[in-house]
Amino acid sequence: MRGAPAPAAAPGRRLDSATPRPEGPDLRLLPCALAAWAAAAVAVGVQPVAAAGGAVCCAVAGLVVLHAALTRGRTEDPGGGRTAGRTAGEPPGTEPGPAVRRRGSTGIALATALFCAAAAAGSGALHAADLHRGPLPGLARQSAKITAEVTVTGDPRLTRPRVHGPRSGPPAVVLTAEARRVTAADGTATEVRTPVLVIIPLRAVPGGAEGERRPGARERAAWLRLLPSTRLRLEARAVPSRGGGDRVAAVLRGTGKGPPVVVRGPTAVQRAAGGLRAGLREASGGLPADARALLPGLVVGDTSRVPPELDRAFHATDLVHLLSVSGANLTIVLALLIGPPHLAIRAERRGLAPRFGIPLRGTALLGGLLVLGFVVVCRPEPSVLRAAACGGIALLAIATGRRRSLLPALAAAVLSLVLYDPWLARSYGFLLSVLATGALLTLAPRWSAALQRRRVPGRAAEVLAAAAAAQAVCAPVVAVLAARVSLVAIPCNLLAELAVAPATVLGFAALAAAPLAMPAAETLAWLAGWPVEWIAAVARTGAALPGAELHWPGGWTGGLLLAAVTALLVSLVPRLVRHPWLCAGCALVLLTAVLRPGPLPRFVTGWPPPGWRLAVCDVGQGEALVLPAGGGRALVVDAGPEPEAVDRCLRSLGVRRIPLLVLTHFHADHVAGLPGLLRGRSVGAIETTTLDDPADQAAFVRRTAAAAGVRVLRSVPGPRRLGPIAWQVLWPLPGLVAEGANDASVTMLVRTGGLTMLLLGDLEPPAQQRLALSSELPPVDILKVAHHGSAYQDPGLLSRLRPRIALISCGADNDYGHPAPRTLRALRAGGAVVLRTDTHGAIAVTGPPARPGAAVTAGRARPAGSGGRRGARGRGRARGSWRCRCADRS
Repeated sequence: MRGAPAPAAAPGRRLDSATPRPEGPDLRLLPCALAAWAAAAVAVGVQPVAAAGGAVCCAVAGLVVLHAALTRGRTEDPGGGRTAGRTAGEPPGTEPGPAVRRRGSTGIALATALFCAAAAAGSGALHAADLHRGPLPGLARQSAKITAEVTVTGDPRLTRPRVHGPRSGPPAVVLTAEARRVTAADGTATEVRTPVLVIIPLRAVPGGAEGERRPGARERAAWLRLLPSTRLRLEARAVPSRGGGDRVAAVLRGTGKGPPVVVRGPTAVQRAAGGLRAGLREASGGLPADARALLPGLVVGDTSRVPPELDRAFHATDLVHLLSVSGANLTIVLALLIGPPHLAIRAERRGLAPRFGIPLRGTALLGGLLVLGFVVVCRPEPSVLRAAACGGIALLAIATGRRRSLLPALAAAVLSLVLYDPWLARSYGFLLSVLATGALLTLAPRWSAALQRRRVPGRAAEVLAAAAAAQAVCAPVVAVLAARVSLVAIPCNLLAELAVAPATVLGFAALAAAPLAMPAAETLAWLAGWPVEWIAAVARTGAALPGAELHWPGGWTGGLLLAAVTALLVSLVPRLVRHPWLCAGCALVLLTAVLRPGPLPRFVTGWPPPGWRLAVCDVGQGEALVLPAGGGRALVVDAGPEPEAVDRCLRSLGVRRIPLLVLTHFHADHVAGLPGLLRGRSVGAIETTTLDDPADQAAFVRRTAAAAGVRVLRSVPGPRRLGPIAWQVLWPLPGLVAEGANDASVTMLVRTGGLTMLLLGDLEPPAQQRLALSSELPPVDILKVAHHGSAYQDPGLLSRLRPRIALISCGADNDYGHPAPRTLRALRAGGAVVLRTDTHGAIAVTGPPARPGAAVTAGRARPAGSGGRRGARGRGRARGSWRCRCADRS
């Protein structure tokens, strides 16, 4: 029997052109989106004239390329056939071959991409011009006082108190706005349309129910209740924006006091959206703490209730995307309306729409209104805009179930959004959203199919592939921003995914029910609280693992390095899966790195060194000292300025129980890290100085301790003991009236492991001089230098102490010039080896110096927000048998 006849070519066409080709993803819009994205990112960061010139150049280049492509395609012989590019043997009049058609289509595609780049550059030039138009930029350069009328464009948010030296600054309300009228000090008024950032400093509000009734609390609540589209009048000082490439022309720092002065209220749409958000907050008000904080964030992106430690847990596990409303939320909501996307236009379609007899066109209209309401209620954040654009453009494609239509929809969404708002091209949130969506559309289906070929169940394969693909493309960007890699991100995302859909559906139901029936909304919120509590437990458990995060170089260098490593690992996976034992070994290594059992971290990193007697934590510009008492116990002196930094240090040292915490004085750089120190550890008692200065920080310590059930005691002179540690409080003396908080610092003479140490807190020269007269003060092996090594030191005390090792705790590139060169010279002249946390990182002291080889080891444990570069490795020798070694532990 003969085979089937070969397909015949159409007249005038080559046979290969008639042969069908496999249909691949439609990537025609991708170059246009990328060109527009790049052009917009450049245009908003340069002068408007330069951006406009770039737009003209791109347009002209596009015209030239388009003309060349069209001219090549129209080149024909006198008989009407093509003369250029014809294959040998082809008769005149035949249609262009594949090579010529490809050249023509490539030229047209390049011209289209250039036109899109020109449009994006032109839009960027117009938006950048807003930053230079009107009198406000000039007034900002003069730091002038002005009266401004502004229209709020974003939800107000409350900043967290920041430690700056001895004090923790009060929070401030920050909001984005558009200045509409500016009145200078000379009375000149100008109508403008200039984007600004408004910062309103607030008065400190004591905690507790009583504090909530004070004027400061009412003022704070009034500012936080402001809705977008509200017009305000405020007295402010205009200053330039610090960040380069910002979308604001100036920063307005409010100088007035009291609640906001509202000129015109919000629009009806924003009032309705604000009412829905407020209703959800009210409905979730009776839930447990984590559910109360997370439910509004999960549903509408309202993170105002999320406490710092929970926010940190979500960042450590890379679950923070759940608090940034994205396409997942919109997909779940649309699925309620239209059911599974691939059944949306079939007779067996599901969802609420067919149950209520809504036709297809009506369903599409309702879907569009739902997308619009989604943007208004959840606010036009980058991820929300991307999700809404994709949903609007791809609504019909989703209904047909054609997966290949989704990638062009994503490209079209990116193109339309960067043309509408070029500043999105510089938004990391927008970049992460697009990368994650692109990975779900391209990588995840292939990886899911590969897993299913290896007998992984279909649903499990899809979820695992989606989590891995999103993590693979987003991790390099996270490394650029945070200088870390989460080792628990994929398992935590897989576990959290189980609860995302029910929490979202029930949360949106509570949102919709709140204006109609609050009891029903509270019931729905209570039901949603169960899956939300699960998500919070996953985040907290994952973040609490010793190896949850891996420090990684930050910036674009670190991001590119991680991208290269990820690409290498992805390329090796197909080979690894052929060797089950090798896969099991890799999994065991990863599990060991995350759990860090027993002495493994010390064996791998050498930190802490064997026989350590004192550790100085690297907490930035502050202090936290740890003296081990055996069995995971330690005496801790001060808590540093950052909860995360001291928590990380204590974890690395294996400290699980703190029988006593001594807070030398109440300055914020010594006490603000207290919540991190209490996290996951039992603390027996807290001893403090006798002077409650500053009063607000003393109250903070007592509130935090009371919440943890820890006693707060006054430190009194006299000898004390804890296991191998013996110490004596030398200062403050009974009945002393100190001139300030520094001079009231608790000063301790410690003996442990054959070493004598003096811990001076922030003692100033007058108190140092009186202390030097004490007959109980012997020469010491270790001196913790007072006040971060400042210039205020008493030479008489230093000469009497004659320390072998001088330890200084200070932050890199701090604003105070600590440590002072004069102090360093005085210490070294006395024969001391000086070790500093700003150049050496965390420091551990071993001893006693009975024979050569006893060492002082410095390991680097980079704290959050410490900033700056650490110094190079150093080596020195103290007198006697001491030896110093500084090693990089990062």
